[in-house]
Amino acid sequence: MDLAHALDGLDTHPWADTTHAYGSAEDLQELLRALAGDDEEAADEAVSELYGSVLHQGTVYAASAEAAPFLARIAAAGCRTVDIVLLLGGMAESEDEHGVDTGTVRAAVAAQLPLLLPLLRDADAEVRQAAAWALAHTRAVEAVLPELRDRWEVETDPRVRAELLGALARLDAASAAALARDLLAPDRPAHLRLAAVLARLDAGEAWDAAHHTAVLSLLPASPLGAERFDLDRAEPLPFVVKKLLRRGTGHDTAAAGDLLVAALANGRPEVVAEAAWAAQEAIRLSRGLPARLLPALLPLLGSADSARAVVSLPGKLGPAAAAMAPALATLAAAEHEDDLADRALAALVLVAPDRAAPLLARGLGKRPWSLDAAAGFRAPQDVPFPFHPELLTAVRARLAEDDLTGNEPIQLIRLLRQWGGRAADTLPELYELLTRFPLPAAPAVAAIAAECPPDERRRAAQALRAQAPDGPLPVAEAHFDLTGETDVLLARLAKELSDASGDAAWAARVAGRLGAAATGLAEALRGALSGADAKDTTPVLDADVALADALWRITGDAETVVGVLDSVFARASGEYWFRWTAIRAARAAALLGPAGRPLVPRLTALLDDPAKAPAAVLALAAVADPDTLDRPALADTVLTCAEQEAGAQEACDALLALGADALSADHVRRLTDLAERDLRVIRSGVESEIVRADERLRARAREVLAALRPDRTG
Repeated sequence: MDLAHALDGLDTHPWADTTHAYGSAEDLQELLRALAGDDEEAADEAVSELYGSVLHQGTVYAASAEAAPFLARIAAAGCRTVDIVLLLGGMAESEDEHGVDTGTVRAAVAAQLPLLLPLLRDADAEVRQAAAWALAHTRAVEAVLPELRDRWEVETDPRVRAELLGALARLDAASAAALARDLLAPDRPAHLRLAAVLARLDAGEAWDAAHHTAVLSLLPASPLGAERFDLDRAEPLPFVVKKLLRRGTGHDTAAAGDLLVAALANGRPEVVAEAAWAAQEAIRLSRGLPARLLPALLPLLGSADSARAVVSLPGKLGPAAAAMAPALATLAAAEHEDDLADRALAALVLVAPDRAAPLLARGLGKRPWSLDAAAGFRAPQDVPFPFHPELLTAVRARLAEDDLTGNEPIQLIRLLRQWGGRAADTLPELYELLTRFPLPAAPAVAAIAAECPPDERRRAAQALRAQAPDGPLPVAEAHFDLTGETDVLLARLAKELSDASGDAAWAARVAGRLGAAATGLAEALRGALSGADAKDTTPVLDADVALADALWRITGDAETVVGVLDSVFARASGEYWFRWTAIRAARAAALLGPAGRPLVPRLTALLDDPAKAPAAVLALAAVADPDTLDRPALADTVLTCAEQEAGAQEACDALLALGADALSADHVRRLTDLAERDLRVIRSGVESEIVRADERLRARAREVLAALRPDRTG
């Protein structure tokens, strides 16, 4: 392909009629021209822009398909070949297609095979490697597989051969596994041995001693993975561990454990660091494997070098890692402002909080990770941090400092709030802090004063009342929580709802707590609902849901509430970004009981989306005519959602709402599996919460089983 003809038709193509991630694709004309131009800096920028527009975070668009012929011609002409071929391969690989029929973009890339296949014979090894990777992602087996096999027979570069083996495994796993069988020996190039292990894993081959030995001999394997184009395999050891664990068999789980224990005991810092990363993945995926890893992790805390690699792992396990508490305490007791000491203390906070409290007191102001674990984003939401007199003194001293910034004052005040009456001596300071930090200080004042004598409660109420009119809404809410008096809160809510810049959703959620006592706000709540000219954005729709919820709790006005929720469902329909809005609307609908029956069609329409279905089933169980519900089918739906890690807790609640008659023997088996299997159900989310969230789900699944099928438990 001559570069002079690579851009033929570029100027006459109707780019303005198609779209990419940022809207109109008009800019593609100039980007493609820059890509083929002589200006290296402009071409680099064009590559970056194209990744952002036609392959945006893995999503492809109509413009992706239309750009494919131009991209292929530019690559075939020898211009930015590797960059462009990888872009085309990523487009073909994508399963996330926006605004086009399934397979459209992949087909557009596959249509360029006459230009791309010859790149397997390019003089540049990196081009051949990129071509092998990209061609396999077209899934054009009949055209591509013979070419890959032919190249395999003559290719000599180990990295290209490794990529070819991976490409063959993608299109014909069994044949690739057969080729890989003879490539595990120590005398084979490292790239090929790693590719052979992965190919046999991809084919579902049984894990054996040869695989185990090969992987251990390749560690650290990250440098090898970095030279391949599969981003999900750039860290080979974690990838292998995840692949084994997801098989879900006892043999494979044990094999993953054997691999990790051996790697952690290797002694070389770079291998231990890689093994620690893989162990983190194992903890995230396996319920049983962490107990096996603890004895291998414990010796690594004995020296600073190895401890840096593994010190965060015990915190992910919480109290289950109690055996590591003494070693963590030794590391955490370091007097200097060392990051390792801070991270060790953060882990100790989550593993043995009683032991961590005095150490946190001594390091307050110098241990940000530890304070965050005790009272910040990483802190358990359902377990308060233990009270300790020394820590109380340290918190008071720290709050008196002038250099408090960021989240630190919020975290310090949260500790005081959790301790309730035991922090009563801090109330005078908290009254002063109401002006500087009202959002955390007001709820803390209410929580602490609630456990104090009447005189102190009165002083606290006066302090909150004084700040409420001009302070943020939580100050007035705290006054209500402490006193039960509604006048201050009602006045503040009226102000929030009447202010064009007020937060109507927040005000509605607070007003709903008051029930009929907030009847005087009903018209203001109705007036805050979005009008016909409002833009359909998440804040607008979420506010409508909150307002509808509040109106129901306050007035019981089913006609208005049903109309609002129906409108929200209609506007949120089919839009991924409104997924959580639809879930919130379903939860609000569930409150209506039979009065929400007109919403049944809207709720039924949510059942096809695993994220929305559990909330929809709970709502249907509450609002629909019981005789119209296919309870076994709904039970099947929510179980499938839970198995996909979609609303698993809510799915358990839905099963309970559907009742024992909804569960077949297979449903019981599946629910039991969710509770008892080794592979975690909850495997994503906030890293420090994954294990705790999964354990909560296990407990909930067992509760549901015990309630619905007591004969199957105990």
